[in-house]
Amino acid sequence: MSKKVLEENLELTETERNWLTRIDFADTFSTTNHTNNLKEITNLVFNTTPPWVKTLFTIRNKMVEIIGIKTKIPDDYNEDFKVGGYVKFFKIYSISENEVVLGADDSHLNFRAIIKNDHTDKYNIKVTTLVEYNNSNGKMYMKIIKPFHRQVVKRLVANACNEK
Repeated sequence: MSKKVLEENLELTETERNWLTRIDFADTFSTTNHTNNLKEITNLVFNTTPPWVKTLFTIRNKMVEIIGIKTKIPDDYNEDFKVGGYVKFFKIYSISENEVVLGADDSHLNFRAIIKNDHTDKYNIKVTTLVEYNNSNGKMYMKIIKPFHRQVVKRLVANACNEK
């Protein structure tokens, strides 16, 4: 049986690097899916949340609210799958044939998630996280959540796998 999700050390493209002013953290998790389109894959990754992940986000929101990190739904929130719409609490910044870029900017850090189909035989779906720290709170926040981030993203990316 093959692995559903692979963590990769990919070299970021110039376009990917330009989504943020500076990249302080980046990772990429890949899976195989040659059936669904990118809208469906994006929804499989971000809108199919297991109960244990929902619990982690509830705990996270209660903790970060104390230091002023946003946990409320933005005023411009809408679920239209178009630039300016949202997938969960991530704003859609770009949609193209082979890539969707989601993200959020906050006082502590800026974040982008790039969902890309590179059309290879295996592990064609790449989900890359990019983070830019805005201050020491962002750096501390990322240090605390990094171990959880890896497990959560790996699990969410597995939702998009359709390899038998």
